[in-house]
Amino acid sequence: MLEQAQFGIASYKQDTYITVEGRQKAECFFIVHRGWVKISRSVAIAGYENETLVEGDVFGFVSSMSSKNYIETAVAETDVILITIRPQNYEQLIRKNSQIAMKILVQLCERLRNIGDALTMKTVNNEEESQSHEDRFSRMFEVAEYFFSNKKYTQAFYVYKKYLKHCADGPNSGDAKSRLEEMAGNVDGPATEYKARDLCREYRKDDMLFVEGEPGEELFIVQKGSVEIVKVVAGKEILIGRLKPGDIFGEMSLLDGKPRNASAVAVEPCSIMAVNKAGFRILTREQPKMIYKISSLIAERIWLNIRRLENSLVKDPLGRIYGLLFIQMEKDLIPLQSVKSYTFPLSWEDLSHMLGFVEKESFIYMNELQKKDNNIHITHGIINVDSIQVFVKEAEYYHKMHEMEDAKKNRSTA
Repeated sequence: MLEQAQFGIASYKQDTYITVEGRQKAECFFIVHRGWVKISRSVAIAGYENETLVEGDVFGFVSSMSSKNYIETAVAETDVILITIRPQNYEQLIRKNSQIAMKILVQLCERLRNIGDALTMKTVNNEEESQSHEDRFSRMFEVAEYFFSNKKYTQAFYVYKKYLKHCADGPNSGDAKSRLEEMAGNVDGPATEYKARDLCREYRKDDMLFVEGEPGEELFIVQKGSVEIVKVVAGKEILIGRLKPGDIFGEMSLLDGKPRNASAVAVEPCSIMAVNKAGFRILTREQPKMIYKISSLIAERIWLNIRRLENSLVKDPLGRIYGLLFIQMEKDLIPLQSVKSYTFPLSWEDLSHMLGFVEKESFIYMNELQKKDNNIHITHGIINVDSIQVFVKEAEYYHKMHEMEDAKKNRSTA
């Protein structure tokens, strides 16, 4: 029972602020026990623009579990009673009430999907709705065509194969077969076709673990090597993230039963542990530390994507560059007042893919950035700043300029 876990009780009168976006470090998260809570955010997220929470709903989890400031403003819409849980007590809650933990995980997955879709559309400047569930195999073929046209034949081979597996007589099956015949003899398929029960897996450089649109029956844990999560939209390949040993991915499809929302590619030879649904149920009962870690990782990704979504609204490309680098510092908990130099863990190529720059744009903005700011140096794709403090001041300047432009736009449309 929930009562057996360590938790607190908090009461708020109607119209009282519970959390304020960006101004409070999150020390706990909340479960609504009685009443209604209104959630608002400075950046609208599809499906969560005007969110009202009721009994049993959770908020503040992302900020609390990622040790960041609250990413939403919460106001008591009625008199409310909330259960408060600190991160250090969440593992005990999992042990005592795994159903609540699973409900939180499913809610997090839904939120991460929505935010990820919104971020992708903003990154490629495409306001169209995300592709429907029914259209996912057409999207799969589009992804294959992108890889083929960009001479990423190992990935293209994998995706065409998957497309034909699910759409043997589909509208693009003839083209898919022709492409495979064209690549025959020059590209090898996966070294091993793994099944859901296979726990330990090995992948070569450029091997695909899964592609957007295919069913997902496992989550993965990187044991050795690194994996990129990418999404192809409007003829651009967007880098969602690069994963290292200890990182977990693929959990969304396992938890919510929906198709893969992005593709996973081995950047180098990788050793991967796969956990299927049966294994995950055992973990839920017997390994609360693993569930805690998965929850924390999803919370961190949501926080990161929300910050990137906010940054995508900045019109000036240089402003978006400063913003993304600043977010990376926040993520890595770098002391922002330090006068020391700093080398960013993401390369210029990574940054360009995250921001959706094509090759020509990337080259232009790199040169423009270094001409404008002698505190920043980019050598062989490695980004370095002479002084963290100086960089932060410049990033804050661009942020303030964006806020002023945004306020001016809102006044003109009022």
